[in-house]
Amino acid sequence: MKFLAALVVTALVAGCGGSNRFDRNDTGAVTRFSTGPISRACLSSDRKARNSRLCGCIQTVANQSLSGSDQRKASQFFSDPQRAHDTWMSQSRADDAFWERYKAFAARSEQSCRGY
Repeated sequence: MKFLAALVVTALVAGCGGSNRFDRNDTGAVTRFSTGPISRACLSSDRKARNSRLCGCIQTVANQSLSGSDQRKASQFFSDPQRAHDTWMSQSRADDAFWERYKAFAARSEQSCRGY
């Protein structure tokens, strides 16, 4: 189950581009699209679904949910999906705590960035 969750989260996050701009969503609210380690990893990914709005949205959620070191760790999952699996399977308390934060981030990203 954890592997499937890791795969889904990696695919979600890997499907983005990168940008630093403002945009209007369907409700007319202005959303800040951020850049950072997650968006740079998205930009360098080879996923067809990546785009600057999605990646910027995910980075914005990462900025609200994850520390800088957590973001750097998570961004490595783009180029090395095995690292995500190893982190998920790890028995260390630090990796378990990171994984819980990462799952919460992924859930918020999925909810907040749907439609980009």
